[in-house]
Amino acid sequence: MLQVAHDALAESPDASLNSIAKRAGVGPGTLYRHFPTREALILAVYRHDIDRLVDSVPEVLAAHPPLDALRHWFLTLAAYVRLKHGLGEALHTAAAQEIVDATYAPVTGAIARLLAACEAAGDVRPGLDPADVLMLMSCLWRTPATPEGTAQAARLLELAVAGFRP
Repeated sequence: MLQVAHDALAESPDASLNSIAKRAGVGPGTLYRHFPTREALILAVYRHDIDRLVDSVPEVLAAHPPLDALRHWFLTLAAYVRLKHGLGEALHTAAAQEIVDATYAPVTGAIARLLAACEAAGDVRPGLDPADVLMLMSCLWRTPATPEGTAQAARLLELAVAGFRP
């Protein structure tokens, strides 16, 4: 249900819970039992996305050279956060802040693993702080979800990576 909800909300932030239930092949009652409010579903989708992304670090590093893995991982994070920011008021609550706070340490831990791999490969200078890198990379999800925004995010990513080099 969470992946179907992610896909539906990525296509249209206004997707109804009933349309998500139908798309997931479950009745509305089943969806509402698990997620009694739209906010609960949106927050569960965001948490699920971030957990999957954090857990993906070993696979991303296995599939790409370290610096490319870092790029790929941050572009994926930007897409998830951009989706979250596109969902409006549902994510400006105390419950939303709890989810963001709960995902901060795992995200910075994932960044630390990516940076360590990049450092070992000689691609970045030693001593980069994962929290600083996360803050710097936040520019990626502030670009619009348009072709121009995607191009701008790619340019910003390369500017940041240039600053990480030894």
